[in-house]
Amino acid sequence: MAIFVLDKKKQPLMPCSEKRARLLLQRGRAVVHKRYPFTIRLKDRVGGETQPLRLGIDPGSKTTGLALMRETEGEQRHVLCLFELIHRGFQIKKALQQRAAFRRRRRSANLRYRAPRFNNRTKPKGWLAPSLQHRVDTVMAWANRLSRLAPVTAISQELVRFDTQKLENPEISGVEYQQGTLLGYEVREYLLEKWGRECAYCGTGDTPLEIEHVVPRSRGGSNRVSNLTLSCHPCNQSKDALPLAGFFAHDEGLRKRLKANGLSADAQLERVQRQLKQPMRDASAVNATRWALFSALKTTDLPVAVSSGGRTKYNRQRLNIPKTHALDAACVGAFEKLHDWTVPTLTIKAMGRGSYQRTRLTKHGFPRGYLMRQKQVHGFQTGDMVRAIVPTGKKAGTYTGRVAIRKTGSFNVQAEHGAVQGISHKYCTLIQRSDGYGYYITPFTNLTGGAGQAVA
Repeated sequence: MAIFVLDKKKQPLMPCSEKRARLLLQRGRAVVHKRYPFTIRLKDRVGGETQPLRLGIDPGSKTTGLALMRETEGEQRHVLCLFELIHRGFQIKKALQQRAAFRRRRRSANLRYRAPRFNNRTKPKGWLAPSLQHRVDTVMAWANRLSRLAPVTAISQELVRFDTQKLENPEISGVEYQQGTLLGYEVREYLLEKWGRECAYCGTGDTPLEIEHVVPRSRGGSNRVSNLTLSCHPCNQSKDALPLAGFFAHDEGLRKRLKANGLSADAQLERVQRQLKQPMRDASAVNATRWALFSALKTTDLPVAVSSGGRTKYNRQRLNIPKTHALDAACVGAFEKLHDWTVPTLTIKAMGRGSYQRTRLTKHGFPRGYLMRQKQVHGFQTGDMVRAIVPTGKKAGTYTGRVAIRKTGSFNVQAEHGAVQGISHKYCTLIQRSDGYGYYITPFTNLTGGAGQAVA
C-alpha cells in the first residue's frame, strides 16, 4: 500500500512506497503526520511534480469501495491504495426510531390533549432520510480527505448499479442499448443480487445459473426483469413451458433437489412468488442516494466521470479480478489495463462520535442507569487509537487498537485478536485522536475469504 506524503506546508505530493517512507523517517527528513491512513510530512521540501491520480468510487448500501489510482498513457491504471468504507445507516435508523418511540410515550402521557401537529412540517427539495444522507456525507468526507492527502485530478463514480427503467422496458431508447460488449450484463447482475446468487427454484448455489422466464414466453410472458429469475440448468430444462405452480407440484426432479437442500416445495414456491414482487432494498438505497452523491462530487471542481455497474462487472471479469468493494471501485469506468491491484485494503468503519444521551433507558422509555458526564478520562476518550504496553500480569503484552474509556481509569482496547478489558490508563500511549472511524487492514491473501487483520 502506498504511503501518503505531504510537503513542508502540508500540501499533497505523490504517494511513495513503504520502503521509501521508512528511509525518510529513519534519516530524519520526515515525520509521521497521521497514522490512518498512514501519512508522512517532509521537513525539507516545498512543492514538487505530481502525476494524474483518479479516485474511483463504488457506492453501496452497506459498504462503499474507494480506490486511488495513477493513470498513464494507453488508458492504463496503477492502483496505489484501496479502501472499503462501512456505513452505519442501520444504526442511525434504529436510533431515530427509538427516539421517536420515547418521544411518543412522553407526549401521550403529558400532552394528550394537545392538537396534533405532525402535518405542519415540510421537507426541503432533495431531502434524504438521515440514514441515507449519512452515506452521501461519509463518502464526501473521505473524498475530500483523500484529496487533501494526494493530488487527485479526477473522480470516477459508479452512478447507477442497475438502470431499472431500461431493465423494465428495454425498448426505451432503442435496441442499441441491449447490443455490444455489455449485452446482458446489467440484467444478469441485477438478477444475481436479487436472488442471492442461487437457483430460485431448488436453492442450489455454487453452480452456473441461467436466466429463466417465470411465465414462459409461449404462455404470454414478457422479457421484463420482473418476469425473469435465475435457475440451474436441470431446473431450467425441466420447467420448460410449465407454469410456476404446476412445476413445483408435479416435477419429481425438482422435489429431489429441494429435499437434498433441506427445502420444501410449498415453502420454496411461496418464497419465489414473494421475491418476484419484492423490490431490492439495498438497490433502492443506492438509487436514492446516487444523484445526491453525484451532485456533491461535482462541488469538488474535479471532473467526475460516471459509469454503470454492468461495465464495472465487465471490466472485472475481463481482467480476471476478484470481487470486492474496493476492487469494484478500481474497475469503474472505461480503461484497458489495471496494474498493481494486489495491495492490502484499509477498511474504514463509521463508528460515530459518541452520544449526547447520558441516561440509559428501558424499552419503555424509563431510566435504568446514568453515564458519566465527562468525555475524557486521564486525557483519553472513547475512539482514540492507543498502544498499550502491559509489563506484567495475565495481560502482559503489547496491544494496539481503539480504546473504550471508563471513569475508573481501567480501559478496554479493541486489539488485533479481540477486545482486551481492564487495562490501566498508565500503560496507554495515544497514537491518534478519535475521528469517528475504526480501521482494519485486510491483506490481499484474505480478499477472497477469511477475516482480515484488525488494526482498530
